[in-house]
Amino acid sequence: MRRLLKPIKDVGIVGYGAYVPMFRIKAEEIGRVWGISSFPIQEKSVNNLDEDALTIGIEAARNALKRAQIDPKEIRAIWFGTESKPYAVKPSATVIAEAIGATPELDAADFEFACKAGTEALQASIGFVGSGMAKYAMAIGSDTAQGRPGDHLEFTASAGGAAYIVGEKSSETIAYFEGSYSYVTDTPDFWRRQHEHYPRHGNRFTGEPAYFHQIVSAAKGLMEELGYSPSDFDYAVFHQPNVKFPLTVAKILGIPKEKVLPGLLTGIIGNTYSGATLVGVSAVLDIAKPGDRILWVSFGSGAGSDAFSLVVQDAIEEKRDLAPKTMDYVNRKKYIDYALYAKHRGKYIM
Repeated sequence: MRRLLKPIKDVGIVGYGAYVPMFRIKAEEIGRVWGISSFPIQEKSVNNLDEDALTIGIEAARNALKRAQIDPKEIRAIWFGTESKPYAVKPSATVIAEAIGATPELDAADFEFACKAGTEALQASIGFVGSGMAKYAMAIGSDTAQGRPGDHLEFTASAGGAAYIVGEKSSETIAYFEGSYSYVTDTPDFWRRQHEHYPRHGNRFTGEPAYFHQIVSAAKGLMEELGYSPSDFDYAVFHQPNVKFPLTVAKILGIPKEKVLPGLLTGIIGNTYSGATLVGVSAVLDIAKPGDRILWVSFGSGAGSDAFSLVVQDAIEEKRDLAPKTMDYVNRKKYIDYALYAKHRGKYIM
């Protein structure tokens, strides 16, 4: 049975862009408030008062357009993956489409699948373009993640996102997809019910049954279908709720940590949820050479993973400097204390 997801036409990335808010809070500052002395990361990004998942998506989309060098009217779909959309009913994708000048002749929708909503949008975009229905499609993953005050998620839940414009593989694409593989199960590791402000997590499901099982299964399935081994990849980017988990996955799969570290940003910006692997891959594309192969595996609670094999092309050399690089945003930072952080995030204690 053929399990590899591969469209009729070869599809690649025409443009990509990331955005990370400027404000940071150190983990030790959160720990100071709650009397906690061990932290999963160093610091995380915090959105400004006028920033949300939608505005972050717009900034990332504009950067992707700068690299793509295409008319936004040629984009026939914009699909926005997030779990922190500002509207419960009104779509956010339509706002992004209007902001970048892509309206009105296109499809637009918001995607949800916890932290893999962005790669769900990417899977759909690959299929849309690969079927011949569209010349270009844009997938975005962006979040301003929530963490209950005092909960361990508060140390990592952060803000950021990235956008990818896909088109038929050509000399204009900066990287192309060799194939993808999706793996899902009904695993209740993390959820937020309607009208609840903060998510809850089922601790005994979080690690092995959810994160590790889904990611390892998707990665192994993709490599098996393509006939590859871990040594065939130059970089690997895994979903990064913290620093420990993706490095553990790499060890399980037999991938040296040196191949993981360039795209592992959680330690310095936190977990951007739907944006996590998209931002990580954008950092890798900023430094990758033509011919490099990237293993890209997302994870979303609930639970599931999307795995992609991506090969960098010659066009990366001329396109990557057309927009700010991911590390430009990571290194542009201003520290705030917990009081300002609580104000920025609209937190309240119940």
